Amino acid sequence: MESVPTGKPLHRISVIIRLLFVFFVIGPTSILYLAICIPFLPFRGLRIRIGDLYGKAVGGLICKIAGIRPVVINPERIQEYKPAMYVCNHTSTIDMWVGMYLAPFGTCGVAKKEIVKVPFFGQAFFLSGHLLIDRSNRAKAVASMEKARQVVEKHSLSLWMWPEGTRSRTGQLQPLKKGFVHLAISTGLPVVPVVFHNADWNWPPRSFRVTPGDLRIEILEPLDTSHWKPEQAGEHAMELWHAFQNALSERQQGPEPSP
Repeated sequence: MESVPTGKPLHRISVIIRLLFVFFVIGPTSILYLAICIPFLPFRGLRIRIGDLYGKAVGGLICKIAGIRPVVINPERIQEYKPAMYVCNHTSTIDMWVGMYLAPFGTCGVAKKEIVKVPFFGQAFFLSGHLLIDRSNRAKAVASMEKARQVVEKHSLSLWMWPEGTRSRTGQLQPLKKGFVHLAISTGLPVVPVVFHNADWNWPPRSFRVTPGDLRIEILEPLDTSHWKPEQAGEHAMELWHAFQNALSERQQGPEPSP
């Protein structure tokens, strides 16, 4: 079923004004949040949970300013299966903010290390204690996975990530990076697919075109990862890819990835 935004696209000037408002609100509050995190540097689990509270507030604020209303199908699954690894398809600028809003308390975000270069948000992400994955070479990637396992086990955390690695410019599902498979194997967490339906119609990536309205988000049944093996990472990645593909509309169903 297609989920089409019900509002009219916001005028470009309106979007810019709203983004400026976000900047002048998020900027000072992020600085305050960073200051709050510093005394808790020795307590990573606590910083992550404080970050969850901050993320829910900021994520909800961004949605309200954009006029985008998350409508969650099967919301009980978010709490029912935790701790878990929540994995989302990625097509829109709003994805990240909605993810922060929906992530259950005690969830650690996972992002590539380059995110720290993003003003305010990157520094807040880092000081919150969320996980940064170094994908520059295999050795560093493996070390990142091992560190992630230690953090998850020590602090009894869930994970939230976007395994496509970058936003789709067409709205179609892209091939999935295999890092989430190794992370799932390492942590032993089940994988819960979180499907964003037509989020690019609400707010396309790298665009000022915002259309208010409902954003349908579907929480699927978890994938059991207890039998997953590193040497079969490609097959396991395709298991998740097909779970996304089967839930998405024809418009968002991407071409079958090459083996």
